[in-house]
Amino acid sequence: MGYLDDLNPPQREAVLHGDGPLLILAGAGSGKTRVITCRIAHLIRERGVDPGSILAVTFTNKAADEMRERLERMLDMALGRSAMNGGPWISTFHSACVRILRQHADRLGYKRSFVIYDETGPFFAHQGLHVGPADRYGAIPAAGGRRADQRAQNNLVDAETCAKSNAPFGFDEAVSRTYSLYQQKLRESDGLDFDDLLMLSVRLFERHQDVLGSYQGLFQHILIDEYQDTNHAQYRFVRLLTMQRKICAWWGTTTRVFTGSVEPILRTS
Repeated sequence: MGYLDDLNPPQREAVLHGDGPLLILAGAGSGKTRVITCRIAHLIRERGVDPGSILAVTFTNKAADEMRERLERMLDMALGRSAMNGGPWISTFHSACVRILRQHADRLGYKRSFVIYDETGPFFAHQGLHVGPADRYGAIPAAGGRRADQRAQNNLVDAETCAKSNAPFGFDEAVSRTYSLYQQKLRESDGLDFDDLLMLSVRLFERHQDVLGSYQGLFQHILIDEYQDTNHAQYRFVRLLTMQRKICAWWGTTTRVFTGSVEPILRTS
């Protein structure tokens, strides 16, 4: 196990941890990515865990690529960028959700061939929605409207719920109206934006227990990098998947390792 040679005692403890929840508090530059990668290598090489049953989530594609490349060197095997080849799922939250929705979006009334809009797409859509005669509250700037939509999506609030919970007048009413029109425009173009990916994946799991059960059965080990940066939608996505499984979470602060139940800590996010 040469990959353990350069690890300090807390790092080795994290890598060699057995089953059950694990929370690691580690500061910047403390080797979090290396520890996550070493733990995945240990699960596969020493414990015989099926690579396809491991989900490792980080926040940028660059970090996911770096983790994948390190793991390939440790295992001396090519993993590729796709989990479809039986390798571990090493990706961002959004990439994992894309893979899931490409298989099951039709269960929510969407085409599996949906188009994903990047930041340019949503802003163009909003520009179209905000052009026209201003009512007595004035027009909402496109960027401001998009930020309001993102807050709702990250809190798993869809357009219908937003309309019911917001005040029926003033800025709240204008936000609800544009959010509804924005979602309608996306549906008409068979499109989703990045925040839809998480919201719809959570909705898929909550409404279709058979789909949730299949992914709960698939992912035996789930590792989350930079857990402190997760929003409510990301937390709910992970919580649904880990109701019956093991989770390892890396939290960016001073280095400490916790075992046992981490649910009280995770719930504070």
